[in-house]
Amino acid sequence: MIRFVLDGAEVEAKEGETIWQVSKRLGTTIPHLCHTDRPGFEPEGNCRACVVEIKGERVLVASCRRLPTPGMVVESRGERVEKSRRLVFELLLADHVSPDLDSAFLGWAKAVGVEQSRFAPRTASCAPDTSHPAMAVRLDACIHCALCLRACRDVQVNDVIGMSGRGAHSRISFDFADPMGASSCVGCGECVQACPTGALALAGGPVRAERMVDSLCPYCGVGCQLTYHVTGDAIIAATGRDGQANHERLCVKGRFGFDYSRHPQRLTVPLIRKDGVPKEPLDPADPFTHFRPASWEEALDRAAQGFKRLPKSALAGLGSAKGSNEEAYLFQKLVRTGFGTNNVDHCTRLCHASSVAALLEGIGSGAVTAPVAEVANADLIILIGANPSANHPVAASFIKNAVKRGAQLVILDPRGQALTRFASHHLKFKNGTDVALLNAMLHTIVAEEIYDRDFVAARTTGFAQLAEHLKSYSPEAMAPLCGIDAGTIRMVARAYARAGSAMILWGMGVSQHSHGTDNSRALIALALLCGQLGKKGSGLHPLRGQNNVQGASDAGLIPMMLPDYGRVGIEAARSRFEAGWSVDLDPNPGLTVVEMMDAAAAGTLRGMYIEGENPAMSDPDLAHAREALAGLDHLVVQDIFLTETAMLADVVLPASSFFEKTGSFTNTDRHIQMGRQVIDPPGEARPDLWIITEMAKRLGLDWTYTGPDEVFDEMCGLMGSLSGITWKRLDAEGGITTPGGKAILFGESFPTEDGKARLVPAKGLSAAENPDSDYPFVLSTGRVLEHWHTGSMTRRSGVLDRLQGLPAVNVSPADMERLGLTEGARVRLESRRGSVEAAVAADSRLSPGALFLPFCFTEAAANWLTNPVLDPVGKIPELKVSAVRLVPLRHPG
Repeated sequence: MIRFVLDGAEVEAKEGETIWQVSKRLGTTIPHLCHTDRPGFEPEGNCRACVVEIKGERVLVASCRRLPTPGMVVESRGERVEKSRRLVFELLLADHVSPDLDSAFLGWAKAVGVEQSRFAPRTASCAPDTSHPAMAVRLDACIHCALCLRACRDVQVNDVIGMSGRGAHSRISFDFADPMGASSCVGCGECVQACPTGALALAGGPVRAERMVDSLCPYCGVGCQLTYHVTGDAIIAATGRDGQANHERLCVKGRFGFDYSRHPQRLTVPLIRKDGVPKEPLDPADPFTHFRPASWEEALDRAAQGFKRLPKSALAGLGSAKGSNEEAYLFQKLVRTGFGTNNVDHCTRLCHASSVAALLEGIGSGAVTAPVAEVANADLIILIGANPSANHPVAASFIKNAVKRGAQLVILDPRGQALTRFASHHLKFKNGTDVALLNAMLHTIVAEEIYDRDFVAARTTGFAQLAEHLKSYSPEAMAPLCGIDAGTIRMVARAYARAGSAMILWGMGVSQHSHGTDNSRALIALALLCGQLGKKGSGLHPLRGQNNVQGASDAGLIPMMLPDYGRVGIEAARSRFEAGWSVDLDPNPGLTVVEMMDAAAAGTLRGMYIEGENPAMSDPDLAHAREALAGLDHLVVQDIFLTETAMLADVVLPASSFFEKTGSFTNTDRHIQMGRQVIDPPGEARPDLWIITEMAKRLGLDWTYTGPDEVFDEMCGLMGSLSGITWKRLDAEGGITTPGGKAILFGESFPTEDGKARLVPAKGLSAAENPDSDYPFVLSTGRVLEHWHTGSMTRRSGVLDRLQGLPAVNVSPADMERLGLTEGARVRLESRRGSVEAAVAADSRLSPGALFLPFCFTEAAANWLTNPVLDPVGKIPELKVSAVRLVPLRHPG
């Protein structure tokens, strides 16, 4: 501690603390404009609003940058200081010709005694730039504090905002002085949250909320903490909080995608299908053509009676990774105890089922071994089969921060992405040849003996078998298969092996393959061979796609696993829950989601309860999936909109959106966080927990839960991973990492029988379906920045749908030229399973012969085309590789 005098009082400063920080910690915030104590912003001392006087020094100094020294005497409120500050604010106020704005700048000006400026304005009033759907730009309010520039450049590292012009003509600019809406802005809103003047603001003007609620983002697995600003019964804004996963950062979905909960198409009353009405798609704005409204009593009775009429073996349930841990736990408990079957699954089957299978097999745990934040401590980062800039934008910002600090980024992906410009190497291998590439890297590391001998000997088994297997996978042999030259493969392998610390992050480009488990086995072997586990800056991290896919998996929403990943066939795992639930459980693994569709089509599965999932959009081969759903004897769907799946239901139960309930959610880092209710459900919509409990009662279960806290307490009593956690503690702390608060796992041993990890050879070399003369293109599907999953939420967000409202198939410029296609031309994509029509968008990130189509647009649903073939271990479909042909359409539309 450093002792010094501040405004006549002796105080102490912590190591590295500035005078400004000390003053704020002690209760006095020194005026500031270009400085903020938000994470990621380094002090620059440009505005001179925070100057203080130090005894013995001739000039005033910026308190945001000056560190105190022992015995220093500082005056932050003296006559000299206050006169200087008033001059600063007068000069800036002369440039601020929009005094109608309610801003932090005007608040500080008033606080230092400046109501108006004696200086003539240098800038003329100008029309605001309203070209962006969510944000407005008023440069006549700009004081050039550069906080927006630093937010864009240093925090989010998007490099859109800069300064143009010189002297009095300098101004904030987007790209090459483009309108904001026409620039490369990704809509994260970091600049708006940083701006102190209102020069960058929400399009609707200043936010004046009646109340604020701390909660979470409802979208991807990053798990950003934020605050919702609420007026009446409407959310009007969202701002980032300093959560462990985001440190106040948000992306466009978290910042602006909250309005879907009040969309006119919200389900607000239970629905029962009218007698004799066929199960077919309909207009979600007019559900009463096929359904009639019903009371909750009638709808729940009808739903339960339909299940009770069918054999238990003919029933199944699909839960949701968008719901809370408590909902996931109760849903799988209902299926296992009320239906009497393990036929329960959720979207992890279409996300990271193969990754989880390989991780459980190799290291004894299906979760990440280290959080995304550890990229800050990594020397090298491998990113494979993932596009974080679109799917996990806040995580992408931390990767960019790490590269700027000196980390080396290597991208392995058939498609280019926004992070490519930060990478030292981008290996654009051929779609579906992950194992060939990764085994060639492993071959190099073993053959050149650059693996971590001590780690391999002490902490792994199976090295001899792996080494023997890898002999035939030399880079020279694999180069023709994967399309990457042998020298590059060796260079990247050596860089990883020799890195002091290295992270591997992957996405569904690894997992969604017929050999997805083998892909993950190879990545796990890479980390184990090089000892890149259990230490800072190292680890294996499959980026989870939905906000609670980790928690839903932990809670047992898996057909072959009970909560905490105990296999249903193992008596010891089963007996724990049999005793806790007072029931005998089925020892046989249940059906996965794609297997459910096959069983429904075959007539052996006859009833389904679907909560918050949309398999009529997310499953592969949609013609088969929708026909299977429509053919069920009894389908009950619990959701917030009349989704493509709900259109095929017999009973539709209106549920609560994320904002309308309280519950715990586990992010991709294994961090459990509290999501708090922000607004009430509309109409007669009810919380999911209430609906599941009421359904259970009608199925004969004696459930008396009154809230999520009671469910969470039961979970903590039965799940070892939650040991030591209570609802009260979670609510107070906001977030707790499992297990045991450890962010980095397996520093000493692995949770296997012998404490060692298994090196498992990977064998899959190509996709199940490859291009041929009839279907010469390879199609990959995925997400886009503005939309999420099947689009049921984001397509109903006004800002997000305005930013990206039309489906388009991405085609390489070379293929467009060869086929005579222009931007926006209509084409039809055809596979062996179906066809869709969409506009063409040129994408230079794609190699010739490769196409990309997002799966969120019902107008051109990509899964009409995709292949339902399954990985034999993870039972995940091959959504990333489908052979298609592209047919130009000459007719209008």
